[in-house]
Amino acid sequence: MENLTAKKCIPCSIGAPTLEPDEIKEYHKSLKDGWKVIDNKKIEKTYKFKNFKEALDFTNKVGNIAEDEGHHPDIYLSWGKVVIRLWTHKIGGLHENDFILAAKIDEIRLN
Repeated sequence: MENLTAKKCIPCSIGAPTLEPDEIKEYHKSLKDGWKVIDNKKIEKTYKFKNFKEALDFTNKVGNIAEDEGHHPDIYLSWGKVVIRLWTHKIGGLHENDFILAAKIDEIRLN
């Protein structure tokens, strides 16, 4: 499978098909450890930090990437922890865009 970080999220419209379970498994293999598939409809990962400031800085970086991609995750911020939950709200399930954004979010932690 092509490197997800090299791809760009593309707008999808209401009624676009969601990924099938076998497609989800393949995309999931392309992500770094820690991402969980929830009911074949969402993906989620928890990131841990030393303090609130580091968690907030990470959250802001995720927000910048989300704006660049035009694809926005649900973000839960608390002291020393950020939970990212992705799915394509328009179609009520997972799309390639969710995995592209997940891969790009993981890259933040490498820098």
